[in-house]
Amino acid sequence: MTRLVLSPQEPLVAGGAAEALEQELQQTFRRGQRDVIVDLASVTAIDSAGIRALVRAHTTSQRLGGSLRLAAVSAAVMRVLEASRLAAIFETYSSVDAARLAAWPWHTVRVLMAGAVLCTVLVWIGMRWPLELAGIQTVSDSLQQADAMASSPVSRHPFIELSKLIAAALIGALVTAIHQPVSRDRPRSLEQAQILLCVSGAIMMIIIGNSLARAFGIAGAAGIVRFRTPVDDPKDVTILFLLMGLGMAAGLGAFAVAGLATAFLCIALLVLERMATQRTRLMSVELSAPGRQFPTRHVEAVLVRNEVVFEPREISQGKNDIRVKYHTWLDPRTSLDDLSAQLMAEGAGVDSVSWDQVKREKI
Repeated sequence: MTRLVLSPQEPLVAGGAAEALEQELQQTFRRGQRDVIVDLASVTAIDSAGIRALVRAHTTSQRLGGSLRLAAVSAAVMRVLEASRLAAIFETYSSVDAARLAAWPWHTVRVLMAGAVLCTVLVWIGMRWPLELAGIQTVSDSLQQADAMASSPVSRHPFIELSKLIAAALIGALVTAIHQPVSRDRPRSLEQAQILLCVSGAIMMIIIGNSLARAFGIAGAAGIVRFRTPVDDPKDVTILFLLMGLGMAAGLGAFAVAGLATAFLCIALLVLERMATQRTRLMSVELSAPGRQFPTRHVEAVLVRNEVVFEPREISQGKNDIRVKYHTWLDPRTSLDDLSAQLMAEGAGVDSVSWDQVKREKI
């Protein structure tokens, strides 16, 4: 991910420099840039207009899921930020290099390192103690223990079964951290459900053991469960099935298989994310304006500026307002809050903006 560095060369005060920086920052975000560093080494003074430019840029970056970092902030500028009680909201660094280093995706690096360690440990444990994890201590008494396992849903070693649940939970958390949806509208409950589903797969295999009767019993109980949360993305549905399979592998004690399969799935997800093209998001937007004159020029200028493909659909005249509905095709990363703020800018004449998901017609 590229990080743009803007370096103002004069004081950020009203009357030119501050307004120019604000315009440049907003245009930068509209062009698709998400992470911006502002080098303030040459800025000796700042007033309310300059602070407004930075605050608005910070708000926009947060809406877009990006970041705004300030580098080489002079003592005079820092005093103004502290007097305005705004210093705490900005990420400030001593130099541009320090800001660039902090802008690295350290969270992703930590997730990948933790995933590598987890998969390696699972494979090592699975190959080191395969019989113990399967519930068989030695080959000689495996037949005697098979009868005991058939009559009891829990192994004689509960801590081994606990380790299987912990492994399943860690596998679910790793896959959930790597699998990023195209749209940000995925509820957090689905992320939690993915982890719990992996654990549930392990629990089922622990309970079933080698009992065919218990297997049919769990299958009948699972048929009673009804999921009412819609999952629109086929990829999310596939991930749920894969997580169930990984949890079952952990529940069987096949840690080596679970570790290798988890590593393969995570690598496949990363590769597919790189290869995938972003599919446009079809949204319906309804705008309301007071009176009988709709600000068509302003609305369409905002949509064009944000590279939104649109098509007018409906116009309705009310007693005190006029409503126009558009169908829009947006980049999945586009912030609806930011678009709404631009459409409802002061003096634009738009009172309300309402977004709705449009279901694609089935072929």
